[in-house]
Amino acid sequence: MVEGESLVDAAVERALASARESFLAATGPGGQNVNKVASAVQLRVDAYALRLSPDVFARLKSLAGSRMTAAGEIVLAARRFRTQEANRTDARERLEALIREAHDRPTPRAKSRLNRVGKEARIKAKKSRGVVKAGRGKVEW
Repeated sequence: MVEGESLVDAAVERALASARESFLAATGPGGQNVNKVASAVQLRVDAYALRLSPDVFARLKSLAGSRMTAAGEIVLAARRFRTQEANRTDARERLEALIREAHDRPTPRAKSRLNRVGKEARIKAKKSRGVVKAGRGKVEW
């Protein structure tokens, strides 16, 4: 259940417009290329500037986890690809997916309902189990 689709699109547009990108040298395998080229992207977005409703912001905060700083910035690092442009696109897509997922309102849990017969059967099973356990104990010689 997505809250208004236009609301989501507007939040995504604000996020992508206010995103700050910095490029750094990626780590890991890749030979000489990885040491020479700054292909990894670090994307930073101020979550407070997105003007999200409190419940959406709370979901975004829990989804972001350690990727959200104490100052309210979401920091995404993309270094999966060899090229700067591919990593930049990857980071932006991941940011969009994160914001869209935060707008998904979780379905409320339906409370289970137990009838009288079910309750009586449960109590009877508990009583018989208690009798079995009460029979256990130290043996007197």
